[in-house]
Amino acid sequence: MAAEKRTIGMGMDYSPSSKAAARWAVDNLIKAGDRLVLVHVLPKGVDSSHKELWKTTGSPLIPLSEFMEMNLQARYGLNPDKETLEILRAVSKSKQVEVLAKVYWGDAREKLCEAVDDLKVDSFVLGCRGLGPLKRALLGSVSNYVVNNATCPVTVVRGPTGLSA
Repeated sequence: MAAEKRTIGMGMDYSPSSKAAARWAVDNLIKAGDRLVLVHVLPKGVDSSHKELWKTTGSPLIPLSEFMEMNLQARYGLNPDKETLEILRAVSKSKQVEVLAKVYWGDAREKLCEAVDDLKVDSFVLGCRGLGPLKRALLGSVSNYVVNNATCPVTVVRGPTGLSA
């Protein structure tokens, strides 16, 4: 009996911590035949003609090959890290992983948890900036919120040390 295709969600903002999460997922979690969905959450204030059309459901799923096109990135107001996209392109080819992207607008904490349910992911991975206790108390921790509210297992990968903002 063949193993069922898993869907792995990944919170992506192209920060050093999300790049570390992508590397960790590629090395430790993603298996041949999996489906990986990059979940991008843009603030409500970001101007996009697509935002009104998809404000409740997020954008349609975008295949990695299309997402890597500059005009598509500009259309959604994203500036992806080329190295991260290359890591994902390589795993797509080497492990026959379907890599897709989806864009949501709103509060990252809430939208990442909504994405878990909407996309029916089996596991979710996201980076952690490593805020100190004071900043975390004032700003809130996206990763802490997702760990406590997502309906699937969540792995939080700490980014490179010394890069907290």
